[in-house]
Amino acid sequence: MFYFTGTGNCLSVARAIEERPVSIPQAIHQTPLTFSDEQIGIVAPIYGHEMPTMVRQFLREADFCCNYFYLILTYGNRHGGASELAKQFCDACGITVDYINVLCMVDNWLPSFDMDEQRQIDKQIDVHLSAIKEDIAQHRKMIAAVTEEDRAAHREFLSRMAQMPADAWQHLLTVNDACIGCGICERVCPSASIRVIDHKAVHTPGNCQTCLACIHACPHHAIQLTVPEKNPNARYRNPNVTLADLMEANQQRASEHRS
Repeated sequence: MFYFTGTGNCLSVARAIEERPVSIPQAIHQTPLTFSDEQIGIVAPIYGHEMPTMVRQFLREADFCCNYFYLILTYGNRHGGASELAKQFCDACGITVDYINVLCMVDNWLPSFDMDEQRQIDKQIDVHLSAIKEDIAQHRKMIAAVTEEDRAAHREFLSRMAQMPADAWQHLLTVNDACIGCGICERVCPSASIRVIDHKAVHTPGNCQTCLACIHACPHHAIQLTVPEKNPNARYRNPNVTLADLMEANQQRASEHRS
């Protein structure tokens, strides 16, 4: 079981299925990227209805040998046909996927959602996750249904993105003078895109996954967005995951993959 997480949702799901899931930001540095087991699964969030860049890179570069391969994709508002898009991507990578399902959780995309409001919404996570776990235990073969409305939502998103610079999401973060150089942001970043230099966090565009882990984890709200937020005072971490868990999952060694 492999996972990618920004604020703990996918780590929480992965732990509910497997006792010792493996972080993709850690596993992606392994050589060779060859994995063999009876079953192999991926738990990942969707950004713009698709898997994060690092997850897609991992799927593209790794070799998986198993009898049952599955994906669980978490989202917060609408999935935009994520299961279909993920299936198409895996097909292009030569990966045979037996099962893809989506799971609605807290949406941590700060430009659009208030974390205080999101926490109050009962999305029946435990009920849906129990059903997914049963499916996996039974090796059920299924790709979550996608409607034309879902596809239209993704087309609309792509249309909006086409009007923006190609690297727009790489310039979403800024660090203000409230930063004390504690290093938490550096330790929760899965791509080594933010580092403490001369006692202040510095974000380097290029490989940022736009997971917002650094913003949500900053204890002083020193990392902000360059676009308006729904509620600038509200931040989120999955209640089943500690800050130490996120650091263990995402921290990159200083010598590895600087952006």
